[in-house]
Amino acid sequence: MKRAFILLAGLLSLSALQAQMKEGTVIYERRINMHKTIQDEQMKAMIPEFRTSKHMLLFSDSISVYKMVPEDEAPDPFAGGGGGLRMVIRGGSDGGDLYKNFTQAKSIQTSELGGRNFLIMDTIQQQPWKMSNDTKQVLGYTCHKATRKVMQPPAGMRRMVMMGGGGAPTQDTTSTLRKAKEIEVVAWYADNIISPVGPESYGQLPGVILQLDVDNGTTVYNATEVKKTVDQKDLKEPKKGKVVTRAEYMKMMTELMGSQMQGGGFRINNN
Repeated sequence: MKRAFILLAGLLSLSALQAQMKEGTVIYERRINMHKTIQDEQMKAMIPEFRTSKHMLLFSDSISVYKMVPEDEAPDPFAGGGGGLRMVIRGGSDGGDLYKNFTQAKSIQTSELGGRNFLIMDTIQQQPWKMSNDTKQVLGYTCHKATRKVMQPPAGMRRMVMMGGGGAPTQDTTSTLRKAKEIEVVAWYADNIISPVGPESYGQLPGVILQLDVDNGTTVYNATEVKKTVDQKDLKEPKKGKVVTRAEYMKMMTELMGSQMQGGGFRINNN
């Protein structure tokens, strides 16, 4: 009887191990509440409240690639119109693919700036999550809750500049955007998808993040599909571009934005 019990326990453990995923693909919908980041009421009236986009996370047990999924079906409501009014919004992985190697604790974001390709190198920092016993089902996967507090930096590179027909700036709303503050991040990770990955810069949990809420609904990521396969060729480290640090890249972007402001147009840079 004891031998039969041990055998049954072994079979159940093997079945649970086989049910665990260590690679795959997750499709997310990201929803940003643009009005929560803007204090100026005139600016709020000019843009839709929410901006949604689709993103893809390709992963193995130690490597991930996060990228934006182009959507051609509907026009972007933030794309602007005629009459000299134009919007450009950039933020997070919108600027390129984000590659992470957790074994080597490094990340590389690909980006194109001024007609040149860049590889922005960063170190993956530890993320002090507070684990919870709370669970819920997401796409049929049992997910556990984890939270952490982060300090959201000032707007920095984020600017909104409205340009008139002649190209002269008529309004600079940099000061109307967010100031530094502490925010809460809530993640729900699948305990049987074994990889420390998640959308954007978030991760380092015991499983893949399938839902993420940043700052009480300001930015929300929801997994809409989980595939159990991934092409290993898509997980290769990017090599095309000049290697720069984040600080070097931000300096170049600042200089480019300064020159673009002289050329006319309405720009929103959401970094």
